[in-house]
Amino acid sequence: MSLINTPVQPFSATAYHQGEFVTVSDESLKGKWSVFVFYPADFTFVCPTELEDLADHYGEFQALGVEVYGISTDTHFSHKAWHDSSEAIAKVQYPLVGDPTTRLARQFGVLIEEEGLALRGTFVIDPEGLIKAYEIHDNGIGRDAQELLRKVKAAQYIQSNPGEVCPAKWKEGAATLTPSLDLVGKI
Repeated sequence: MSLINTPVQPFSATAYHQGEFVTVSDESLKGKWSVFVFYPADFTFVCPTELEDLADHYGEFQALGVEVYGISTDTHFSHKAWHDSSEAIAKVQYPLVGDPTTRLARQFGVLIEEEGLALRGTFVIDPEGLIKAYEIHDNGIGRDAQELLRKVKAAQYIQSNPGEVCPAKWKEGAATLTPSLDLVGKI
């Protein structure tokens, strides 16, 4: 079953964010765009490269009204220790959510049950709490923050422009399509 256009299920979790432990919940997401970035574990190899890439582009996400949440099955204490000990993770200014009960990973369909770790899952969530895009990777495949930014911009565009769609490789400012009978077989 697809998660597209389904609401984020109720949850409450503790995150490490800007030197503090804070609560993040489904209610925290309401009224703004959100991106959930599940990753397998702190103190690993590909994960810090992805989180640093997101950190390097965090200002661009913020300018779009998007909050980014890094999520793993580690605790918020582990997130703090990693933040304090890694130059790459020290750049992270977005919340790092602890999911030691694996509830979030299970809800989003990214839990590797036998390992208690999450797959690399990325979810774009609109201000109403509906999942608008998602992608799940094998843990050996790292993600690109610029591609995620493009997807967020496309999701925001189609929400603001009903009846239009974004074609492949669409970039902000590029032409969109308005599906109609006249376009059938002409593209």
